Amino acid sequence: MQRPLAASLLTPLVLALTLAGCAGTAAPPPKDTRAPTAPAGVTATAGSASTVHVMWNAATDDRAVTGYAVYREGRKVKDLPATTLMTDVFGLAPGTSHRFTVRARDAAGNASPPSATVTATTLRAAAEDRTPPTTPTALRAAPDGSRAATLRWSAARDDTRVTAYDVYQADTRIHTVPGTATTAHVTGLRPGTAYAFTVRARDAAENSSRDSAPADLTTAPVPGAPPNTAPTGLAVTSADRAITVTWTPPDTGAPVTHHELHLDGRFATTIIWGTAPPPGRATYTFPVQDPPGARYTVTLRARLPDGTWGDFSAPRTAVVR
Repeated sequence: MQRPLAASLLTPLVLALTLAGCAGTAAPPPKDTRAPTAPAGVTATAGSASTVHVMWNAATDDRAVTGYAVYREGRKVKDLPATTLMTDVFGLAPGTSHRFTVRARDAAGNASPPSATVTATTLRAAAEDRTPPTTPTALRAAPDGSRAATLRWSAARDDTRVTAYDVYQADTRIHTVPGTATTAHVTGLRPGTAYAFTVRARDAAENSSRDSAPADLTTAPVPGAPPNTAPTGLAVTSADRAITVTWTPPDTGAPVTHHELHLDGRFATTIIWGTAPPPGRATYTFPVQDPPGARYTVTLRARLPDGTWGDFSAPRTAVVR
């Protein structure tokens, strides 16, 4: 009489385990077949006789946009990540008209419809023009929230005319505006981060001015974030194959005895004062092996009283002399 009882207890148990196993199996996620929206606000501006600057607004997707493709005359000329909303198209012939569109894509490979078509005509080159524009002056940078900034400067002059202004951050061109503009809006920045911008003027023959004096700014931090701890007032000079760096250490409530020096985004050395650090501005000189004309992007950060490393300074470009 015990075996039937055991069987009657086992059967519900097996059934319960079977149902539990079925209930715990997650259904596969539905396949992503919805394409992103087409990018809006597309503009195309000739920057010289051979380049056009294309910009657009971010597209949207039910999951996430992962990139953009730029097309010229219907043929793809650029693939870009989702964080990039502008690009320069190079190698165009002087005085020619071109049509541009932009498409967004997602992780599943779905592509948006093409954006509205925009047209730009490259400038006519002056073959004998070898004179660069003057340097833009009075560059100012103001944060626009935590992820954008507005730049303003005084216009440069040229023997023909200024056709574009190129905005650089850490010695990399990040934006271009027409030669008639003296302001630029830069997006894609990180909250609570120190930046340095410079501007160069350019003419139709691709002659570029020298860099303007840099303009520093620190974007607004996210709510609740600690204050920025970057060294300030960074300046670099070069002579006799050596670079001299001067800066003001951050106010941490205690002497700052260690700084890290980074070149082109890579750790180079730790600057250590064996005794009390110097009051006010600090100075450090180091030799370089590269030939004259080589360029470095220099940044610094300080070791804080708790032993952690603070925020990076705004970058400076050093040219070996």
